[in-house]
Amino acid sequence: MMGKIIFYEDKNFQGRSYECMSDCSDMSSHVSRCQSCRVESGCFMVYERPNFMGNQYFMKRGEYPDYMRMQSMGMMFDNIRSCRMIPMHRGQFRMKIYEKENFGGQSMELMDDCDSIMDRHRMSDCQSCNVMDGHWLMYEQPHFRGRMMYMRPGEHRSFRDQGFSNTRFMSMRRIMDSCY
Repeated sequence: MMGKIIFYEDKNFQGRSYECMSDCSDMSSHVSRCQSCRVESGCFMVYERPNFMGNQYFMKRGEYPDYMRMQSMGMMFDNIRSCRMIPMHRGQFRMKIYEKENFGGQSMELMDDCDSIMDRHRMSDCQSCNVMDGHWLMYEQPHFRGRMMYMRPGEHRSFRDQGFSNTRFMSMRRIMDSCY
Protein backbone atom coordinates (compact mmCIF):
# COMPACT_ATOMS: atom_id res chain seq x y z
CA MET A 1 0.00 0.00 0.00
CA MET A 2 1.39 3.36 -1.01
CA GLY A 3 0.94 6.36 1.20
CA LYS A 4 -0.21 9.76 0.01
CA ILE A 5 -0.06 13.10 1.81
CA ILE A 6 -0.94 16.51 0.41
CA PHE A 7 0.59 19.67 1.88
CA TYR A 8 -1.08 23.08 1.44
CA GLU A 9 0.47 26.50 1.88
CA ASP A 10 -2.65 27.93 3.56
CA LYS A 11 -5.18 26.84 6.18
CA ASN A 12 -8.20 24.73 5.24
CA PHE A 13 -6.48 23.08 2.27
CA GLN A 14 -6.09 26.31 0.31
CA GLY A 15 -3.25 27.78 -1.74
CA ARG A 16 -0.49 25.98 -3.57
CA SER A 17 -0.25 22.27 -2.80
CA TYR A 18 2.25 19.45 -3.04
CA GLU A 19 1.31 15.75 -3.28
CA CYS A 20 3.84 13.38 -1.81
CA MET A 21 3.88 9.58 -2.00
CA SER A 22 7.39 8.90 -0.70
CA ASP A 23 10.13 10.51 1.38
CA CYS A 24 10.84 14.19 0.76
CA SER A 25 14.00 15.58 2.36
CA ASP A 26 13.29 19.25 1.58
CA MET A 27 9.83 20.57 0.74
CA SER A 28 10.94 24.19 0.17
CA SER A 29 11.11 23.73 -3.61
CA HIS A 30 7.48 22.53 -3.64
CA VAL A 31 5.75 24.82 -1.11
CA SER A 32 7.04 27.87 0.76
CA ARG A 33 5.24 26.88 3.97
CA CYS A 34 2.72 24.31 5.14
CA GLN A 35 -0.36 25.47 7.03
CA SER A 36 -2.60 22.43 6.47
CA CYS A 37 -2.37 18.89 5.13
CA ARG A 38 -4.41 15.83 4.28
CA VAL A 39 -3.19 12.25 4.64
CA GLU A 40 -5.19 10.26 2.09
CA SER A 41 -3.51 6.92 2.78
CA GLY A 42 -0.70 5.47 4.83
CA CYS A 43 1.25 7.05 7.68
CA PHE A 44 3.96 9.70 7.63
CA MET A 45 6.45 11.35 9.95
CA VAL A 46 6.74 15.07 9.34
CA TYR A 47 9.81 17.02 10.43
CA GLU A 48 10.49 20.58 11.51
CA ARG A 49 13.69 20.86 9.45
CA PRO A 50 14.96 19.55 6.10
CA ASN A 51 16.70 16.16 5.88
CA PHE A 52 14.40 14.52 8.45
CA MET A 53 15.86 16.52 11.35
CA GLY A 54 14.45 18.31 14.37
CA ASN A 55 11.11 17.79 16.03
CA GLN A 56 8.92 15.10 14.49
CA TYR A 57 5.21 14.38 14.41
CA PHE A 58 3.32 11.22 13.40
CA MET A 59 0.45 11.68 10.95
CA LYS A 60 -2.06 9.02 10.00
CA ARG A 61 -5.00 9.09 7.60
CA GLY A 62 -7.08 12.18 8.18
CA GLU A 63 -7.44 15.90 7.64
CA TYR A 64 -5.35 18.53 9.41
CA PRO A 65 -6.94 21.88 8.41
CA ASP A 66 -4.73 24.18 10.48
CA TYR A 67 -1.72 24.31 12.76
CA MET A 68 -3.73 25.09 15.87
CA ARG A 69 -5.47 21.72 15.56
CA MET A 70 -2.20 19.90 14.85
CA GLN A 71 -0.53 21.57 17.83
CA SER A 72 -3.47 20.68 20.10
CA MET A 73 -2.83 17.03 19.13
CA GLY A 74 0.81 17.28 20.17
CA MET A 75 2.76 18.69 17.24
CA MET A 76 5.40 20.98 18.75
CA PHE A 77 6.44 23.07 15.74
CA ASP A 78 4.75 25.36 13.23
CA ASN A 79 6.12 24.41 9.82
CA ILE A 80 6.84 21.15 8.05
CA ARG A 81 10.12 21.02 6.08
CA SER A 82 10.50 17.30 5.30
CA CYS A 83 8.48 14.09 5.53
CA ARG A 84 9.04 10.36 5.52
CA MET A 85 6.53 7.70 4.52
CA ILE A 86 6.28 4.87 7.04
CA PRO A 87 5.96 1.50 5.30
CA MET A 88 3.28 -0.85 6.56
CA HIS A 89 4.68 -3.71 8.63
CA ARG A 90 2.96 -7.04 9.22
CA GLY A 91 4.48 -9.51 11.59
CA GLN A 92 6.22 -9.36 14.91
CA PHE A 93 7.80 -6.29 16.48
CA ARG A 94 11.16 -6.38 18.28
CA MET A 95 13.39 -3.61 19.56
CA LYS A 96 16.22 -3.71 22.06
CA ILE A 97 16.65 -0.47 24.00
CA TYR A 98 19.80 0.60 25.84
CA GLU A 99 20.28 2.96 28.73
CA LYS A 100 23.36 4.63 27.18
CA GLU A 101 24.66 5.57 23.75
CA ASN A 102 26.48 2.94 21.66
CA PHE A 103 24.42 0.11 23.16
CA GLY A 104 25.83 0.62 26.65
CA GLY A 105 24.36 0.14 30.11
CA GLN A 106 21.24 -1.78 31.00
CA SER A 107 19.23 -3.18 28.09
CA MET A 108 15.76 -4.57 27.55
CA GLU A 109 14.07 -6.20 24.58
CA LEU A 110 10.56 -5.00 23.73
CA MET A 111 7.97 -6.79 21.62
CA ASP A 112 4.98 -4.62 22.47
CA ASP A 113 4.17 -1.08 23.56
CA CYS A 114 5.79 0.19 26.75
CA ASP A 115 4.15 3.16 28.45
CA SER A 116 6.99 3.66 30.95
CA ILE A 117 10.44 2.08 30.84
CA MET A 118 10.97 3.19 34.45
CA ASP A 119 7.84 1.52 35.83
CA ARG A 120 8.04 -1.57 33.65
CA HIS A 121 11.78 -2.25 33.42
CA ARG A 122 13.42 0.00 36.05
CA MET A 123 15.33 1.83 33.31
CA SER A 124 15.83 5.55 33.85
CA ASP A 125 16.80 6.42 30.29
CA CYS A 126 17.04 5.19 26.69
CA GLN A 127 19.91 6.60 24.61
CA SER A 128 20.30 3.97 21.85
CA CYS A 129 18.39 1.07 20.35
CA ASN A 130 18.42 -1.71 17.79
CA VAL A 131 15.13 -2.13 15.91
CA MET A 132 15.04 -5.70 14.67
CA ASP A 133 11.41 -5.85 13.46
CA GLY A 134 8.72 -3.28 12.78
CA HIS A 135 8.52 0.48 13.01
CA TRP A 136 8.29 2.29 16.35
CA LEU A 137 7.60 5.69 17.89
CA MET A 138 9.62 6.71 20.94
CA TYR A 139 8.33 9.41 23.31
CA GLU A 140 10.15 11.81 25.59
CA GLN A 141 7.76 11.22 28.50
CA PRO A 142 5.94 8.22 29.94
CA HIS A 143 2.46 7.35 28.62
CA PHE A 144 3.31 8.32 25.03
CA ARG A 145 3.58 12.07 25.66
CA GLY A 146 6.01 14.80 24.68
CA ARG A 147 8.31 14.96 21.69
CA MET A 148 8.42 11.82 19.56
CA MET A 149 10.96 10.14 17.33
CA TYR A 150 10.36 7.61 14.54
CA MET A 151 12.58 4.51 14.67
CA ARG A 152 12.82 2.26 11.64
CA PRO A 153 14.67 -1.06 11.48
CA GLY A 154 18.39 -0.79 12.09
CA GLU A 155 20.97 0.12 14.71
CA HIS A 156 20.62 3.55 16.27
CA ARG A 157 23.79 4.17 18.30
CA SER A 158 22.94 7.75 19.25
CA PHE A 159 19.80 9.84 18.96
CA ARG A 160 21.95 12.95 18.55
CA ASP A 161 22.31 11.97 14.88
CA GLN A 162 18.64 12.84 14.47
CA GLY A 163 18.93 16.14 16.35
CA PHE A 164 17.98 14.86 19.81
CA SER A 165 20.80 15.75 22.20
CA ASN A 166 20.05 15.61 25.93
CA THR A 167 16.66 14.00 25.26
CA ARG A 168 15.48 11.03 27.28
CA PHE A 169 12.97 8.66 25.76
CA MET A 170 10.69 7.08 28.35
CA SER A 171 7.94 5.27 26.38
CA MET A 172 7.73 3.36 23.09
CA ARG A 173 4.82 2.41 20.83
CA ARG A 174 4.60 0.14 17.77
CA ILE A 175 3.23 1.59 14.54
CA MET A 176 0.51 -0.96 13.89
CA ASP A 177 -1.78 -1.76 10.96
CA SER A 178 -4.56 0.12 12.77
CA CYS A 179 -2.66 3.36 12.08
CA TYR A 180 -3.22 2.93 8.36
